[in-house]
Amino acid sequence: MAERAAAVAGAAALPVAKLGRDQAAAELARLAAEIARHDRLYYVEDAPEISDAEYDRLWRRNADIEACFADLRRPDSPGLRVGAPPSEAFAKVTHGRPMLSLGNAFEAADVREFFQRVRRFLGLAEDAPVALVGEPKIDGLSATARYERGRFVLGATRGDGRVGEDITANLRTVRDLPLLLAGADVPDVLEVRGEVYMMSGDFLALNAEREAAGEPVFANPRNAGAGSLRQLDSRVTARRKLHFFAYAWGEVSAPFAGAYWEALERFQRWGFCVNPLARRCAGVDEALALYDEIAARRSELPYEIDGVVYKVDRLDWQDRLGMVSRAPRWAIAFKFPAERAETRLREIAIQVGRTGALTPVAKLDPVEVGGVTVSRASLHNEDEIARKDIREGDTVVIQRAGDVIPQVIEVVRARRPKGAKRYPFPRICPECGSAAVREEDEVVRRCTGGLICPAQAVERLRHFVGREAFDIEGLGERQIAAFWRDGLIKEPADIFTLRMRNGTFDPPIEERDGWGEKSAENLFNAIDARRHIELDRFIYALGIRQVGQTTARLLARNYGTLAAWHAAMKAAGDRDSSAYADLVNIDAIGPKVAEDILAFFAEPHNCAVIDGLGDAGVEAEKFAAPEGASPLAGKTVVFTGALDAMTRAEAKARAEALGAKVAGSVSRNTDFVVVGSDAGSKARKARDLGVRTLGEAEWLALAGGVDGSGRGT
Repeated sequence: MAERAAAVAGAAALPVAKLGRDQAAAELARLAAEIARHDRLYYVEDAPEISDAEYDRLWRRNADIEACFADLRRPDSPGLRVGAPPSEAFAKVTHGRPMLSLGNAFEAADVREFFQRVRRFLGLAEDAPVALVGEPKIDGLSATARYERGRFVLGATRGDGRVGEDITANLRTVRDLPLLLAGADVPDVLEVRGEVYMMSGDFLALNAEREAAGEPVFANPRNAGAGSLRQLDSRVTARRKLHFFAYAWGEVSAPFAGAYWEALERFQRWGFCVNPLARRCAGVDEALALYDEIAARRSELPYEIDGVVYKVDRLDWQDRLGMVSRAPRWAIAFKFPAERAETRLREIAIQVGRTGALTPVAKLDPVEVGGVTVSRASLHNEDEIARKDIREGDTVVIQRAGDVIPQVIEVVRARRPKGAKRYPFPRICPECGSAAVREEDEVVRRCTGGLICPAQAVERLRHFVGREAFDIEGLGERQIAAFWRDGLIKEPADIFTLRMRNGTFDPPIEERDGWGEKSAENLFNAIDARRHIELDRFIYALGIRQVGQTTARLLARNYGTLAAWHAAMKAAGDRDSSAYADLVNIDAIGPKVAEDILAFFAEPHNCAVIDGLGDAGVEAEKFAAPEGASPLAGKTVVFTGALDAMTRAEAKARAEALGAKVAGSVSRNTDFVVVGSDAGSKARKARDLGVRTLGEAEWLALAGGVDGSGRGT
C-alpha cells in the first residue's frame, strides 16, 4: 500500500511528457477523485478548499494527460463534463417506475385539506401527527440519472412520465451531478431523480451573450435550462452551466431508507446536491411556516422557484398512499400566488374544441407576466363573461400561475372605453355554422355539427397524437392543421398510411414548406414506432367525453383487450343488458360517464375510426397486470363493510395496484367480496350468488398484508 501511494505521489510530480502508461493511469485516477472531491466541496457542501486557479490547474493536467493517453480516459473522467460531438437524435428511454407529476395547492386551506386526505386514506385520527418534508419547488426541468455499481450510466428527461429522452451525454456535463458515487452503501442499481436548473446570474449572462451575437434571447431561466439540456451537441450544454438538485428516486435494487428525510441525507452523503432549505415539518403549522419563510427569501435565492413541495416523510405511508392518475397521494405543491398584470382586451375570440365546446379566449395587447409574454388568456365560458361583465376594449387584470393558462381575473371598470357593449355569446358555431346549444346541467355551449365541423375534426386529431395519447413526434398543432387543410389527414387511420400515400401527394411531404427528406423520414419512423400502443393510451386517444387518463386506465384494466372492450360497449347499448350493468358497476364509472362512452359507440363513424386504425396496422396491446402478478391480478373485487387494517380507499387502491378490477356492486362476474365489519346487502348478495367472500385476514394475505407499522409486507 505504501509503495502504491509513493508511486501515485511520484506520478503527480512528473511532467505529462515523462509519464509512463501505468503512471498516467494512476494520475488520471487521482485527478478524477480529487476533482470530484472539490466539486462536492464547492457544489454540495459550499465549503471550497482551493482557489479557482488551483482547480483549473487540476483540470488542465487531466486534459493534458488524456490528450496523450486517450485510451486511458476513465468513465468518471472530469473531461466528460465538457461535452461530446453532436448526436443524431435523442433515443427513447422507458422509465422503470413512472416519473410522476404533482397535484397543486394554491391556498393554506388546500394544504390543510391535503393533511386530512392523508389521514382519511390511512384511517388515522383527525389529530394524528403526519410529518412532512418541505422543500422549494425548483422551476427547472425534471431528469433522472441511473447509476450501476455507483457509476453514472444513463440520463433521461421526464417525457410523458412513462417514456423520456436519453440525455446521458448532456447530463454528464452538469458539474454538481456526481459521475461516481461516494460510499459503500450505494445500491447496485440506483435511479436518482431531480431538477436541472440554471442560476439566475448565468441566465442573464447567457442572454447578454446571445443578444450581442444577434441571437434570440430566452424568456426565463427554465426555458434556457430546458433548451440547454436538449441540445444535440452536448458541448453547447456544457457551456450553459446547469445544476441539479436531487429529490426523488426511481428504480433501486435494494431499499436504502425508511423515511424521505433519511433518503435526502443519503443523497447528500453519496455526493448529490439537495436543497439546503429543505426541512422536516412535524405538522401543518410548521409546513405553512416553512412556506412563508421560503416565500420571504424567494427574491434572494440564486435560482427560480415557484412554490414549496410537501411530501409525507414515512416511506411506508407513501407506499400505502400510492398515486391517483399520474400524481402521488403523498405529495403536493403549494404554489406561490399568481403574478398579475394589466393590459387591454382587444377582442373576444371563440375556439371550438374536439367535443364541440365553444370556449371564449381573450386576445390581449401583449404584456409580460412572470417572465413570459402573454397575448391570450382564458375567459372560461359565457357565464364567466356575464358575471364579470367583460367587454371588448376593456382594461383587464390577468394572472398566470406556473404553467397554468393565463386567465382574466377582473375588469378595471374605471378605464372602460365609452360605448363598450356587452358581449353577445354566439348561438352559432363560428367554424361550421351549426347551432351551438347548451344543455340544462352544463355551463358549456357546444356545436352540434360533429365531425362536419372542421375545428372539431382538427382538435380531435391533435388530441389523438398528443403526449398522453399516441405521442407522435413531429405531428404538432401546426402540422396537423396543415395536413388536414390540404386533405392529407382526415381520420386518425390516415396518419398510419401517410408513408404509403406520400408518392400520390402533390407535392409530397418532403417537398412541402418546412419539410425535407430527413424530417419526412423522421416523421414516418415516429408514426411506425406507435403502431403498437398501450390499451389505455388507445382509449384515451379516442377523445370520448369524460374519459380522461384515469378512466381510460380503468376501462383497460377491466376489459383487458380492445376487442373485448369494443364488443362489451356495443352490447351495453342495451341498458337492460348484463354488459351495461358491468360497465356502470366499475368503481368510479357511474351512469353519466357510461352514457358518454355509449354515445360514442352509438355513432357509426366512431366505430369506423376504431376499425380503420386496425386496418392501418395499429394494435392496442393487451392490458398487462403488474409484474409479479398476485392472485388478485385480473380478478373482480367488491368491498363491503369497514376494515381494521386500512381504509376502504386504501384497500381499493391496493387491489387496483395488484391488477384487480374493483366493482361497486356484486354480480355473477364478481370473483371476491371482501367482507369487513358491519357488512350489509353486498355480503348477502354474494352468498345468494355463490360468490366467494373473504374475511379481512384472507384479504390481507392476498393483498400482501400490512405489518405492525402499516407497511405492506
